[in-house]
Amino acid sequence: MKGILAFILIFCVIVVIHEFGHFYFAKKSGILVREFAIGMGPKIFSHIGRDGTAYTIRMLPLGGYVRMAGWGEDTTEIKTGSPASLTLDASGKVIRINLSGKKVDQTALPMNVTKFDFEDKLEITGLVLEEEKTYAVDHDATIVEQDGTEVRIAPLDVQYQNASIAGRLITNFAGPMNNFILGIVAFMLLVFMQGGVPNPESNQVRVVPDGALAQAGVQTNDRILKIGSHTISNWEDLTQAVDSETKDAKKELKLTVLIKTSKEEKELIIEPKKEGERYVIGVMPSLKSDFPSMIVGGFTEAWNASFRIFGALKNLVLRPNLNELGGPVAIFQASNQAAQNGLESVIGLLAMLSLNIGIFNLIPIPALDGGKIVLNLLEAIRRKPLKRETESYVTLAGVAIMVFLMLAVTWNDIIRAFF
Repeated sequence: MKGILAFILIFCVIVVIHEFGHFYFAKKSGILVREFAIGMGPKIFSHIGRDGTAYTIRMLPLGGYVRMAGWGEDTTEIKTGSPASLTLDASGKVIRINLSGKKVDQTALPMNVTKFDFEDKLEITGLVLEEEKTYAVDHDATIVEQDGTEVRIAPLDVQYQNASIAGRLITNFAGPMNNFILGIVAFMLLVFMQGGVPNPESNQVRVVPDGALAQAGVQTNDRILKIGSHTISNWEDLTQAVDSETKDAKKELKLTVLIKTSKEEKELIIEPKKEGERYVIGVMPSLKSDFPSMIVGGFTEAWNASFRIFGALKNLVLRPNLNELGGPVAIFQASNQAAQNGLESVIGLLAMLSLNIGIFNLIPIPALDGGKIVLNLLEAIRRKPLKRETESYVTLAGVAIMVFLMLAVTWNDIIRAFF
């Protein structure tokens, strides 16, 4: 159960934060966001805000999505002959079109729709008592879709493609940007929970319980001055000295330690423990616990993690291997393991996955944010947009690639997990 809850929490937080970036900057760019959904599947709650956005909560707690108005993002479709009920204002303009049979307005006018234009002319035509009539539609009218979700119609002036190129660029980049911000904040939180950031510039150490130094009576924040013939002033000196002194599989090491509490130097003989191919003495770098160091430490951890991700992507491009990718099954397994290890592990996984998703979404595949950004830049260079047909084909190709990749990765995860 812990694993399931951790998976839902991590996945939902990452996706909702990502989508909120698109949502916020779309609105700032004059693009109508028709729906901001938390969760997927059937709707269990809906509310239309004053900004015209339908805020919904859906049954499956797996992420969320943003529906932006406009071609290539979200459009309204009504089949010819579909029954609808129209709510009119005092001037006779349509302010609500109900296609669902739900949320019925008893004063609404029934119609069988024959044609409509909610983008340019803002009108709807259909049969009313066997007579064809046309009604003007209000710019801010709503439409109740067949599943009962009520959203605003999308006139041309509030559609995605009619926003400025700069507005579309920031809207597309905002999702990954929010993932980077979330990753940095999560790493900062982790640093504060751990009490600080490692300080490799000092010979002060943290002692691992049951390690060789702990058994010799050394305590956290004592300083290691010498190991064998090597003088120790920082963490790199310490690791190199241990490696050098144990390369011949020595059973004992001679150390000089400065005890923090008594300010006295103490000489010890300890027996290092072998872990894998190396010997260890049971210490970690001391921590910097001042506020500025911990803030910088959060940025540093995020920076280092990002470079590890870029390195993995580079290796994946040079040597493609499905085993280097993970889908929902792999994320669930990692979430389950993190849940068993405690809250710090869950936050660490959240931070890494958020950075992963942010970087992955910037890959220039048309179905991803990176692909959309490339199209925006091409439009800026050409000073005119691509033809709709061309952009449609490019986007469909990107979607096909992503669907194939997701199916392949998920199947590979299942094979590795259960067979």
